[in-house]
Amino acid sequence: MSDYELYYWSVPFRGQFVRAVLAFAGKPWKEAGDSAISKLMEGPVKKMPVPFMGPPLLTDRKNDIAIAEMPAIILYLGETLKLLPNDAALRAMTLKIVCDANDVIDEITIQGGMQMWTGKRWKAFVPRLKTWMSFWEETGRRHGLKRDSGFLLGGGKPGIADVITATLWGTMADRFGKIETILKKSAPMTAALTQRVAALPPLAKLAAKAREDYGDAYCGGRIEKSLRKVLKA
Repeated sequence: MSDYELYYWSVPFRGQFVRAVLAFAGKPWKEAGDSAISKLMEGPVKKMPVPFMGPPLLTDRKNDIAIAEMPAIILYLGETLKLLPNDAALRAMTLKIVCDANDVIDEITIQGGMQMWTGKRWKAFVPRLKTWMSFWEETGRRHGLKRDSGFLLGGGKPGIADVITATLWGTMADRFGKIETILKKSAPMTAALTQRVAALPPLAKLAAKAREDYGDAYCGGRIEKSLRKVLKA
C-alpha cells in the first residue's frame, strides 16, 4: 500500500509535476480518481483533507498530512524526500523554477480557460512564450548547462528543477509539435536538457503511462480544444 494518494484529473497537466517528482523519487502513489475529486470539491470545506479550490491535492498517509497547490506539494516532497539542494540559494531557485512552471501552464491555458485561444491571441502570446523559455535557458547558462551536458542548477545529477523542467516542456512539446519547434529554436539547451531528463527510466515510464492512460490529452476541456485549433495539433 502506498503512502501517497494524489487527487488530480485524468490528464497530464498540473498534477503531472507531482507524479513526476514521486516517480523520480521511486515513491508509489494511488490516484484518487475524478469522481473522488469532484465529490470533495462539491462537499463542505470542513470535510476536505485541506481547504482547496481545485487539484492537485496530495495526502501523505504515513505522516497524516494533506497539501494542496502544486508548488507547495513539490516543496513538501522535496523537503521530506531530501531532494532539494543543500545550498539555500539553490533551494530558493528550485522553488522559483517550480513557481515559474506553474505560471507558464496558467498562461498556456489563459488562467484555466477564462478565455479561449484565437489565432490573434496566440500570435500575440508567442513572444511571451519565447521569453518564458529564455528564463530556463539563461538560468541554465548561468549554472553551467551546455547543449549536450549538465543540469539546470549545476551539480552532478538531476534534481527537482530538472524534473520540473522536463515535465513542463516535455509534456507540452510532446502534445504540440509547434511548441516543440519554438522550444528547440528559442531555448536549445533547455530542449536538450528536457530530452535527457525525460529519458530517465522512471520519467520515461511515467510518460508512457500518461500516453496509455490519457492519450493525446493535455489539459482537457474547451481550452485544450481552442489551443489545438490554433496550433492545428
